[in-house]
Amino acid sequence: MTDQVFLLPDVGEGLTEAEILAWHVKVGDEVVVNQTIVEIETAKAAVELPCPYAGVVGSLHVAEGEVVEVGTPILTIVVADAEGAAPSAGPEPVSAAAPAAPPAAKREAVLVGYGVRDTTGATRRPRVAALTPQGTATPEAGPPGEPVKPVRHGGLEVGRHAEELLSRQSPVLAKPPVRKLARDLGVDLAVVDPTGVGGVVTRADVERASANGPVALQSVSGLPARGRSTGEREERIPVRGVLRSMADAMVRSAFTAPHVTEWVQVDVTRTMALVDRLKKAPELEGVRVSPLLVAASGLLRAVRRHPRVNATWDEEANEVVVKHYVNLGIAAATPRGLVVPNVKDADQLTLPELAAELHELVETARAGRTTPAALTGGTITITNVGVFGVDGGTPIINPGEAAILCLGQ
Repeated sequence: MTDQVFLLPDVGEGLTEAEILAWHVKVGDEVVVNQTIVEIETAKAAVELPCPYAGVVGSLHVAEGEVVEVGTPILTIVVADAEGAAPSAGPEPVSAAAPAAPPAAKREAVLVGYGVRDTTGATRRPRVAALTPQGTATPEAGPPGEPVKPVRHGGLEVGRHAEELLSRQSPVLAKPPVRKLARDLGVDLAVVDPTGVGGVVTRADVERASANGPVALQSVSGLPARGRSTGEREERIPVRGVLRSMADAMVRSAFTAPHVTEWVQVDVTRTMALVDRLKKAPELEGVRVSPLLVAASGLLRAVRRHPRVNATWDEEANEVVVKHYVNLGIAAATPRGLVVPNVKDADQLTLPELAAELHELVETARAGRTTPAALTGGTITITNVGVFGVDGGTPIINPGEAAILCLGQ
């Protein structure tokens, strides 16, 4: 038998680190090649990583919620030799007094360019100072006890709420307004029982959890406490992953790209009538037809007529770069932050093809499955603030793009 160490790969764009969102395997599980083993979040998107080996999970080197650099060992797979088979090994117990033994020194590199790495003596950075040791005792050899591992949402808890948290294998699904309501009421979404379609937490779920009391934080004045305050007047929230990328992009664009805004009020009576007719068109059956589709189609037609609007400035070359293609970005608010995936060569698509691409793009973004490739290379973006009841606004241009079209209510 041979221990194969899986190093955190660079999933694209030269990203240097990622957060471990959720493990889909545990120590002792048998795995096959290309089986999804872990979900990570980079500065671009959440990504599911496939297993490169077939065997038995020997150890997990990183806990959920930790941020690790590319090339860091995150998983060890016990692979059977040609003559033998991998044992059905269970997890080894870990305690604060006796930490788990490090993996063997001899390792084979998984990623090209990293070489052979000796991980003897390697240590993991705990997420919090009082981190509960991770690991699960094997039913056969380990002492009886409840599995304990770091909890990503809400810190470390015990009892019933900890069991509920530990049983969750994926991030909590909830729309931004529901998340805001939970923050205002002091409700931890991780311990709310979702009743929405697909496991989505609804407004009623949050209000019910707040009324029940166990997960609601009430201030001494009787008013709902904001956030997870411990009595202090300020709260610090780490910004990383998609949120960090979003913040960096907004600041960089706001101070480096000259923004010129035009406001145009449009009578969309005939546009809405067109949307109604398109919904009945046989070639658009099965895809979502909305005013966004008509606006996107109109924007693409306008760019074809006025190609120089689709241009950027190359300061180093002292040139204007006119792009004769449109990678149409759609700003999407997701539980992890604002992302702007784009439809490649949208100007070459027919209306039914564009409708299908937009539907797939938005649904994938809301599910947190947008790939890094879909988040790069955009040329022009559409953002729709009308869904929030806003008349209009002056959005910041996505870095590297030519313009952004903002639709109000």
